Amino acid sequence: MTTSTDFSVTWSQALAWRLERHLLDPVGSESVADVVRRLGAVLSMDESLAELAVRTRRTRSRSGELAKALADGTVIKAFAFRGSMHYLSPEDGGIYLALRSAGRQWELPSWVEYYRLNASDWPDFRAAVREALSDGPLTIFELGDVLTRHRAYRHLKPVFDEGAGTLVKPLTWQGDMSFGPPRDGQHTFQRLDLNPRWTGVPDLDDAGPRAITAYLRIYGPATCDHIHYWLGNGLSAGRKRLNGWLSELRDQLVAVDVEGTTAYVVGEDVDSIVAARPSNAVRFLPGHDQWVMGPGTKDVHVTPQSQRVLVTRKANLVIVGGVVCGTWVRKGDELMVVWRDERRRPERAIEQEVERLAVILGRDLHLRLTS
Repeated sequence: MTTSTDFSVTWSQALAWRLERHLLDPVGSESVADVVRRLGAVLSMDESLAELAVRTRRTRSRSGELAKALADGTVIKAFAFRGSMHYLSPEDGGIYLALRSAGRQWELPSWVEYYRLNASDWPDFRAAVREALSDGPLTIFELGDVLTRHRAYRHLKPVFDEGAGTLVKPLTWQGDMSFGPPRDGQHTFQRLDLNPRWTGVPDLDDAGPRAITAYLRIYGPATCDHIHYWLGNGLSAGRKRLNGWLSELRDQLVAVDVEGTTAYVVGEDVDSIVAARPSNAVRFLPGHDQWVMGPGTKDVHVTPQSQRVLVTRKANLVIVGGVVCGTWVRKGDELMVVWRDERRRPERAIEQEVERLAVILGRDLHLRLTS
C-alpha cells in the first residue's frame, strides 16, 4: 500500500463505480445469494427492509426469495456487525465471523462471572450446543431446555428463559450455529456445519486481509478510517490488527486522490474506477441499506450532514448518483417522496423509480412529491 497517489478521480466517479459494484446502476440480474455475497453483509433486524435491499438490486425478483435462500442454505444469518443479525454468504461469511471472534468476549472476567463458564468450559459447551441441534433447528427456549438437562449447564436456565441473546452470539461467531428458518414467528437456530456450502471460519490472519480486500472491492475508494469503521468498530477487529493487515496488503492496494482525499482501492480495480463516468441514477433504498451503512453515516460524500439524522433513524432513502437527496415512505398505495436537496429534483427519473418499486411491491403506487 502506497501513500503517494498516481491516480485522481472525482467523488462522482467514485460513487458511480460503487453503484455498479452494488448492482444499483445498472441494476443486476444476479441471484439472491450472489447479491448477499457481493454486499458482504445485509442487515436483517427488519426482514422487510432486508428483502427490499436485495430485491432493489435485481431486475427480476419475487417476494419471499430471501427467506427461501435462508431455508436452502444459499445464504446464512448470524450475529455479525455491531452485534446485529446479518445475512452473509456461506462461502465468504466466515471471514467476518473470524474478525468478530477476535475479541474473545467469552473469556472476559465479567462474562465468566455472569455465566459461570470459564474459557476452558467453552469447548464442551460448544459441543453440547452442536449435539443439541443435530436433529434440526430449535428455538432458543428449546435449545435451552436441552442444554440445561446437563448438570454442568443447569444454572443457565434463567438465562435461556430470558432469551440468552448475549450468550449465544459467540456460538454464531465461531460457526457452531446460525439462524434457521423462523417457526411460528420465533427465531430458530441450526448447526452451521451441516450446510454443505459453509466453508468454515478461517484463521484470523487469513480472514483479516480478505475482509479488507472484500470491503474495498465494494466500498472503494475508501480511507483507512472507513476500514476501521466497518471492520474495527463494526466487528471489534482491533486497530492494531487492522493496521497490520493493511501493511501486509501494501503491494496489492493503490492510493487514489479523490478530490484531495487519499483513499485506497484494490490494484486491479484502478482502471475501471478511473474510467467511470458520473451517474444520475435515482434509486429508492430501504432504511439502513448497505449503501449508507458500509461507508458509515458520517461519510458526507454519501450522506450529507443535513440528512444524517434521518439516515440513522432508518428512513427510506432516495439517492441520486449515490448521494442521499431525499426520503420516501409508503402509506397504502400512496408513495410520498420528500426531496431534501438543493439541486433540481429529477422528476421523470423519480417517477420511473416509483414504477420500478411498484413492480417490486406488486402494488399500484401513486406518487406524491414534496420538498
